[in-house]
Amino acid sequence: MPPTKAHFNGSVNLADTETVMREIVSRVPAGVTRIPDGETGDRANWIFFQLAKFFQTDGLEQARPAGEPEEGYQTIPKVQLSEGADPADLQWPDLGYAAVYQESYAVFRRLRDEGVVPAGVRFQAQYPTPLASISAYVVAEQQAQLEPSYEQALFADLDALLAAVPHEDLAIQWDVAVEFGILEGGFEPGEGLDFDGLVARLVRCVDRVPADVPVGLHLCYGDYGHQHFVQPPSLALQVQVANAVGTGAGRAVSWLSFTVPQNRGDTEFFAPLADLEVPPATELYLALVPYHPDDQEPGTTTEQARVVDELLGGRAWGICTECGLGRAEREEVPGLIDLHRSILAG
Repeated sequence: MPPTKAHFNGSVNLADTETVMREIVSRVPAGVTRIPDGETGDRANWIFFQLAKFFQTDGLEQARPAGEPEEGYQTIPKVQLSEGADPADLQWPDLGYAAVYQESYAVFRRLRDEGVVPAGVRFQAQYPTPLASISAYVVAEQQAQLEPSYEQALFADLDALLAAVPHEDLAIQWDVAVEFGILEGGFEPGEGLDFDGLVARLVRCVDRVPADVPVGLHLCYGDYGHQHFVQPPSLALQVQVANAVGTGAGRAVSWLSFTVPQNRGDTEFFAPLADLEVPPATELYLALVPYHPDDQEPGTTTEQARVVDELLGGRAWGICTECGLGRAEREEVPGLIDLHRSILAG
């Protein structure tokens, strides 16, 4: 069957939460079951705002001078343990996610009460995996020491959100990007960061979300300058990770969003979908919405949809973009949202 749903991975380069929500529900009036707040403001560049939290933590200090990044995440300033500091004694500050999501949820609830957001649509909150900020901001030789306490701080932030927002209104997405960078050889692996170690981390993330709150995984290959850190040769690794997490988790994964380079419409790329072993209730979203549709070969999206439908054997599925819309130019965003509706319409 053709795609029937649209999923938004989180970031949307618009002015504020209310604008994001109004634009999505007005431009894609059917097929959206969760709506993000757009990760606007300080969160516009994904985990960049977390660096300030590391600098605010007693016991951590800058490891090298700050400066303008030359290329990607590799040149971002790093932190290290201060002389004599014990990682077991670190007290992380408020990481900031739960607080801002509660503000966004208030907007969501008001718009729903006004009839702008349809009844039954959930408020979607996105969290990076703990490893994302640790690998970006901590010197390599100390990442294993600092990861456990940061993970607990991030989980505590999630717990605060879960305590503040009614579970029937909430959905949680974990952004899985650094993990694919490591597995594909784009990032240097650290201690315990083999396939099994990374899957175990993702299982902890999934299991932290209670069973009455849907939880999804955004399987991401990065979007720095609209470029992946590595171009996925096929869906094989994404399927392998999805299967392993689904087997290891104590609860079901509610949805998966897969990265698809916009000009890959060949069966070879999508063939691993035949090996996907997740329950029928797990929603599947394929990134068939291109960031630059004018650069795509004519008919590619139609061919992609045909191949996906054939491999999924009639299973329901939906569409998304490869990453969020946070790095798209603001004037391009309405057209990209419209493109979701156009693809669903066939």
